[in-house]
Amino acid sequence: MAKATKKQALGRGLSALLKDPENDIQSASDKNADKVVGNIIELDLEHIEVNPFQPRSNFNDESLQELATSIRELGVIQPITVRKLGFNKYQLVSGERRFRASKLIGLTTVPAYIRIANDQESLEMALVENIQRQDLDPIEIALSYQRLIDEINLTQEKLSDRVGKKRSTIANYLRLLKLDPIIQTGMRDGFLSMGHGRALVNVENKKDQITLYEKIVGQNLSVRETENAVKAYHSSDSKVPNKQQSKVETPKFISTGVKELADKLSVGVNIKSTGKSAGKITIPFKSEEEFLRIKKLITGE
Repeated sequence: MAKATKKQALGRGLSALLKDPENDIQSASDKNADKVVGNIIELDLEHIEVNPFQPRSNFNDESLQELATSIRELGVIQPITVRKLGFNKYQLVSGERRFRASKLIGLTTVPAYIRIANDQESLEMALVENIQRQDLDPIEIALSYQRLIDEINLTQEKLSDRVGKKRSTIANYLRLLKLDPIIQTGMRDGFLSMGHGRALVNVENKKDQITLYEKIVGQNLSVRETENAVKAYHSSDSKVPNKQQSKVETPKFISTGVKELADKLSVGVNIKSTGKSAGKITIPFKSEEEFLRIKKLITGE
């Protein structure tokens, strides 16, 4: 208890140092910067602003209230992290739940680590630190990965090194962003797991994704059942045809020529039209002998 009291008193002393306008610390090379940066300091909540780079957008009210109750009883056990913007002005890098919960119960100060970082460093710190959290949903993680790629110009290989995850893991998260926004919302709300999402992303048609999503939620399908439903979708003819496919008509030269081809080969020939003058010919055979006979008729050998 004595160590905790000493640390808290030290934090208050450093807090007073930060309130001296004549010795304002703006960089790591400034006087007294070594006493402030990396140390735990009691900061006024009113001088801290929320980080616009924060990847987390969902805060469960019940969970926040539980954290607030814990802080009321035990205090803020893990300090938040902020970066210094100017004199008596700070921005959150990580710890927004603790920040919100502290305000919820009327605290005026909060223990914080101070860092000096530019906007890009702040964005990267916020994203990487939040990715390491256990309670982010898969879409939040995927969006964080995508922001690191887009805004920090990281490749998937470099991102893998930076966050300590396999490249295949990162790729699986990023693929979730191909899901229809309705399904992404469902994942964020806990109706689907990442396993469900990974199965659904194999369905390219967004309308069909939604149809399967409604079936998963309505019938409470497991991940394995969802995977089987996606396999059944791909192997059936029940897929919703696109407009281009529904308008394709069999050209006259195909309809007149297919009978001649079938008569010549003495087998039922199937021709599927895929465009105005394009298509696919399927010639069935039931044995090696029949295959060789058809081959000889076509090649003459």
